[in-house]
Amino acid sequence: MEPDRLYTGPHQVTLDQWISCAPFEKLLGIEIIAADDGRSYLTMPFLYQLAQGKGLAHGGAIVTLADTAVAMAIKSILPPDSRFGTISLNAEFLGPVTKGILSARAEVTPLENRQVQGQALVSDEDGRPVMRFSAMFKLRREVKIATHRTGE
Repeated sequence: MEPDRLYTGPHQVTLDQWISCAPFEKLLGIEIIAADDGRSYLTMPFLYQLAQGKGLAHGGAIVTLADTAVAMAIKSILPPDSRFGTISLNAEFLGPVTKGILSARAEVTPLENRQVQGQALVSDEDGRPVMRFSAMFKLRREVKIATHRTGE
């Protein structure tokens, strides 16, 4: 391979552990604070590299934080190495982000047909909601969701 050409894949990714950030999520500075029992709490700093042309946090970065929060909540109810993916999502932006650390709190609900519904709320460092997020995920056929949740 020529030294000045980028390697565009396919890529083999080995995660540190089942509930951990993938390379793209690490690139954005996402941290998993908690993920358990179908819920998660993640943070992401608003770095200069995540700014759009007017100096606000790029919507795609904020969506990535929310999508990752829902994925970690799903991982918390699945056996390690289970396969699943986002099949649809919706983001409602509620306010601009100009500084600080964003946080995302997510919760998931298993549905029929190997689908999982996820919701996340992203807030700025002052606790103001900046994005409401929902997504639908599909599990591979062989994946079994844990049948018990704390408090149920």
